[in-house]
Amino acid sequence: MQSIIERLQPHLADRYTLDRELGRGGMATVFLATDIKHDREVAIKVLHPELSASIGAERFEREIKLAAKLQHPHILGMYDSGAADGLLYYVMPFVKGESLRDRLDREGQLPIDDAIQLILEVADALGHAHSQGIVHRDIKPENVLVANGHALVADFGIARAAQEAGGQKLTQTGMAVGTPVYMSPEQAVGDPVGPTSDLYSLGCMLYELLAGEPPFTAKNSQALMARHAMEAVPSIRIVRNTVPEEVEDTIFAAMAKVPADRPKDAAHFAELLGMPLGSTMTRRAAIRQTASRRVPTGAHRMLEQQQVAWWRKPWVIGGAALGLVLAAVAVWQFGFKGGGGAASVAAGGLDRHKLAVLYFDDLSADKQLGFLSDGLTEALISSLGEVKGLSVVSRGGVGTFRGTVIAPDSIARALGVGTLIRGSVEQQGSRVRVNVRLVDGNSGADFGDRASLELPAADLLAVRDSLAQEVAQLVQVALGEEIKLQTQRQSTKSVGAWSLVQRASQLKKTAEAAAAKGDSLVRNQDFGAADSLLAAAEAQDPQWVDPVVARGLIAYRRSRVSGRDQAVIKRWIDEGLGHVGRALALDPNSADALEIRGNLRYWSWLVGLEPDAQKARALLADAQKDLETAVQKNSAQAGAWATLSHLYNQTGSGVDVNLAARRALEADAFLDNADVVMKRLFLSSYDLGNFTDARHWCDETRRRFPTSSNAPECELFMLTTRLEQQPSVARAWRLADSVVQMAPDFRKPFLTLSSNMMAAAVLARAGLKDSAARVVERSKGNAEISPTQDLSLMGAFVYTLLNDADKAVEMLKTYFAANERLRAVYAEEPGWWFRPISANPKFKQLVGST
Repeated sequence: MQSIIERLQPHLADRYTLDRELGRGGMATVFLATDIKHDREVAIKVLHPELSASIGAERFEREIKLAAKLQHPHILGMYDSGAADGLLYYVMPFVKGESLRDRLDREGQLPIDDAIQLILEVADALGHAHSQGIVHRDIKPENVLVANGHALVADFGIARAAQEAGGQKLTQTGMAVGTPVYMSPEQAVGDPVGPTSDLYSLGCMLYELLAGEPPFTAKNSQALMARHAMEAVPSIRIVRNTVPEEVEDTIFAAMAKVPADRPKDAAHFAELLGMPLGSTMTRRAAIRQTASRRVPTGAHRMLEQQQVAWWRKPWVIGGAALGLVLAAVAVWQFGFKGGGGAASVAAGGLDRHKLAVLYFDDLSADKQLGFLSDGLTEALISSLGEVKGLSVVSRGGVGTFRGTVIAPDSIARALGVGTLIRGSVEQQGSRVRVNVRLVDGNSGADFGDRASLELPAADLLAVRDSLAQEVAQLVQVALGEEIKLQTQRQSTKSVGAWSLVQRASQLKKTAEAAAAKGDSLVRNQDFGAADSLLAAAEAQDPQWVDPVVARGLIAYRRSRVSGRDQAVIKRWIDEGLGHVGRALALDPNSADALEIRGNLRYWSWLVGLEPDAQKARALLADAQKDLETAVQKNSAQAGAWATLSHLYNQTGSGVDVNLAARRALEADAFLDNADVVMKRLFLSSYDLGNFTDARHWCDETRRRFPTSSNAPECELFMLTTRLEQQPSVARAWRLADSVVQMAPDFRKPFLTLSSNMMAAAVLARAGLKDSAARVVERSKGNAEISPTQDLSLMGAFVYTLLNDADKAVEMLKTYFAANERLRAVYAEEPGWWFRPISANPKFKQLVGST
């Protein structure tokens, strides 16, 4: 049998002379050769014959052309490529150095400085490739060359070409796309991968450079990939205690099981890793800054609405339990496995696997079946939402279109779904008739198939369950693939109890609407009536947890909308705690009950119902534990994530706030308080100095919530950042006016002054010092408008911009008098607002860093 050189040389003789083999890997063999025309040494990488056959010349050429466009100091360039005698090859510069694998084999462990430098250079290369839409897919020491002490990343495009060829074909040849030692969980099971998959591999590689061995090893590939998917990353500081904490934190972040939990891009990875070694300040200290502290909102002690929860980084917790890791893997599988294939995307571009169940129409003569139409809709949303491969819009998303006459395709585009489910409910004597149909979101036309049910009105549970099966069948036909409904969790067998809960849910909606309008009479009447119905449902089926949880939620909502009288608030909080206590006795794993209890406890802490400082701290800790347990039980518990994105202002860092807010919107983009959660994403990004992210979230706020005061407010904040090189004073004042005009009445007093302060910051940046100082002095407010003295913090920022450290420190004194616990935080890291005065003796004395 001819060798590869013997097969290839005759076809390349006019251009290259093949000399000798340099090395052999899982996908290719590398040869040293001479470029005859240019009289230079080159390296020719030849894919193994079976891989060449699987990929094919056309696919190979397409991917190589993309990779050849990459021009970067840390990417190994490409001279040429082609096919010869059934073999695929490409030509690279010959680097007189060694691979990172060679160095690892020789030294065992790299010096920390060297490891970080090389990893940052690889991250820089990946960032460039990712910006061009290219994911490497096979980052490992073998694919990183080291020349003159610097990294060069090789083999861009090859793994993608191999993956495009089809994983099953390659598996049959005994080959794998990627290397299991460094492979992300999503890549291991053949799911679509993005830039964060490369960052996962980069985290693995950093671990090995420092520890001398990979984070996970096993006897075979399957066991190894299972460890990546299921086990917590071991602490590198146990193996090598000289590794800084921020380096370990970066590894944990990059190797998160869920892609969305990893650094969002290579620049973010480098930012986490980029603190100068030898600094006395750890990464945790650097990010231990809270959105409410850095960028005051005037609502520090008022939790705006609800919804969101848990997430503490596993390295902060001290290592995730297996159950938590499995929960994270489950989230990742649901989020990335479902229906993303090209076949599922119709001509209009909307994916049919993304569904919205619109609220069913009540066609009864007296409109008395509204409770049933809502109940069936929400039960269907819940059932289909459990189906793997489908993405179903939440109640909040479809609720916006209840009773509207908007065209179906317009609704579909607004929600980003390719399939709409529409239905109606009507009375037929002693029976109930339900009609349902599927609509193509891309065209607005019916798919064709419909379903109709007619069952006794006395057996509404049969109607609910039969409807789910019928709709699943319709969806299966429309998508051309099997749809399996999950076994429903323990519910009730009592038709009466179920009906009472649906009627109570309808009353709760009207109570919330009345509360939004300020109609306290209707609000109290409907909340009270809903609670009575739920009490009756609880009596009919004492073992059913849902009505008890719902009573806890109503009590919580009443504590939130009943004004500022602490006695009234305490009454509803105590009542709510009683309900969720009974609920958790029935079902200790109820994420909904845990979320409500966490909300009740946190609200109690926020409004200061516990005067004893030690007990108050315990109350806050209990609230956090409840919310984190809720998201551990159900990682898509959007409401718990949302609350955590506020609570972490008190106990965590800006990073924690940001990540929890992201998880909230990932779980439910249509949260009732999505605008507030998005504002937290903006503020935490701004606070951390991640101005590109801040700009993104500001743009998203303007797009989704153009009538919210948050839209002009974030624009005003952005004028104070370095992204705005020539800040417009006129625009700052226009934005400040818009903030006040668009704000709700109860927030206008604070936002008037806070917007003035941020306009003053723009004045200072524009060099108008006297004007900026005058605006600050007239915008200080008082303790009633700003009880946590956020305005003083903003004024101190303006004086910092004016290079007046004395006045900045004076205003910070007022702020710290109301926020004593934050002195130590500023001592560790003053943030970008106050870094210019951090060396000032008065500042250091104020924060206690001298």
